[in-house]
Amino acid sequence: MQFNLQQFLTVSFTLFAVIDAIGSIPLLISLNNKLGGIREFRATVISGLFMVGFLFAGEPFLKLLGVTIQSFAVGGSIVIFLLGLEMVLGHEIFKSEKDARSGTVVPIAFPIIAGAGTLTTLMSLKANFDEINILLGILVNLVLVYIVLKSLRFIEKALGEAGLIAVRKFFGVILLAIAVRIFSSNMAEFGK
Repeated sequence: MQFNLQQFLTVSFTLFAVIDAIGSIPLLISLNNKLGGIREFRATVISGLFMVGFLFAGEPFLKLLGVTIQSFAVGGSIVIFLLGLEMVLGHEIFKSEKDARSGTVVPIAFPIIAGAGTLTTLMSLKANFDEINILLGILVNLVLVYIVLKSLRFIEKALGEAGLIAVRKFFGVILLAIAVRIFSSNMAEFGK
């Protein structure tokens, strides 16, 4: 295990694109309002634990349960699809529990931050990069996630109500498209 700047940058940018904390801002603002607040530090730490745990034990754990990576990704894509549908239609699918603690784990830590895409990406990265570079890439992305979560109120005020609605609907459609892509690229595996 050796630090390599090129590997670190590649892993960091790959995870940044897959986690997509910036693109998740409208969804996170919506959940923040619905849950009466997000525990930012807790969500960040739990997401990090999911990522690190899955990096080291993900594939054996899924095999133990008899679940393939593809079926795991399909399950995560359905949750993401429902979240996107909720954003576009403006109808509540996930009933709010008014408990920021339960919302911190599902759906914020998983599947929004540490979703099926992120977890399967980590397993793919493990095949090509040293673990130290992946762990540092995870750490950098968790810092960015924490900054985004801490800035939600400021971002919401900056956008205003009309801007927030427009951005939420736009990113809802993006989430739907991402969910369909994850679903369709992993469904082919079930036909085999």
